[in-house]
Amino acid sequence: MSAPHMAEAPDLMRTTGWGDYALLDSGGGRKLERYGPYRVVRPEPQCLWTPRLDAGAWDAADAVFDPTDEEDAGRWRFKGQPRQTWPLGWGQVKFHGRFTAFRHLAFFPEQAANWTWLDAAVREAAASGPAPRVLNLFGYTGVASLVMAAAGAAVTHVDASKKAVAWARENAELSGLADRPIRWITEDARKYVQREARRGSTYEGIILDPPKYGRGPGGEVWRLFEDLPELARLCAQLLSENARFLVLNAYAERISGAALAGLLAETLADRGGRIEWGELALVEDGPRSHGGDRAIGMSLYARWRA
Repeated sequence: MSAPHMAEAPDLMRTTGWGDYALLDSGGGRKLERYGPYRVVRPEPQCLWTPRLDAGAWDAADAVFDPTDEEDAGRWRFKGQPRQTWPLGWGQVKFHGRFTAFRHLAFFPEQAANWTWLDAAVREAAASGPAPRVLNLFGYTGVASLVMAAAGAAVTHVDASKKAVAWARENAELSGLADRPIRWITEDARKYVQREARRGSTYEGIILDPPKYGRGPGGEVWRLFEDLPELARLCAQLLSENARFLVLNAYAERISGAALAGLLAETLADRGGRIEWGELALVEDGPRSHGGDRAIGMSLYARWRA
């Protein structure tokens, strides 16, 4: 089979708000968001422009994250007593919002553009054969896993954090999807993929959403730039003859969508298909400004599709 066709230019995947989420305003190194009933202010250094709303809208936020010098570290300040967890949803999938210690709220809203793409890809595969087997590595609280399970996939969800996998199981219960074919695995992603390769296991779809740095349950160290090439090569071995996609997402300042696409092109050199790449962005609600809706680039992606 020939090499994949590489898209010549990047694509901006834009996530706009939905019923339980909106980017209300941004600027001055911060963003104002709505998560269900709560308005939240979080730091975002990329917002170099001026906020559109007045100071009163920002001051009325229910929660503000004050960062420290350490990356992603800081503390929350609350107005009143927000609930520890509260239900949110995207389509058929339901999940809990949580004020975590690392400024996140237990999911990444910009990934909704990816969820839409994955939902369509899985439904197309499920309509033409048996339930596609999909592997979600670094699956966190499981929203992408549940989107694919709802669309008809048999999902293997892998994350090194026991707490994250427990939250993902809770989200499956909340969504009414606990009876779907989902395997919940608490393990180092690299070790799991190595074992699957030895077993000869295969999947019709794979998602890789690795952190820049992390530790596995046995103390295994993950470094994105050092370890991603090997993991991508192993994942290529796990793609079945009827594989539909491999999606790679990364949050790292020193990487690009073009770099991720180049890695996929090398590891999937004999698979044919197409490689698309670019950036995921959150689009601000409200009137157009400066000739278009303001968007915050949040992560880089590359994906291969048959």
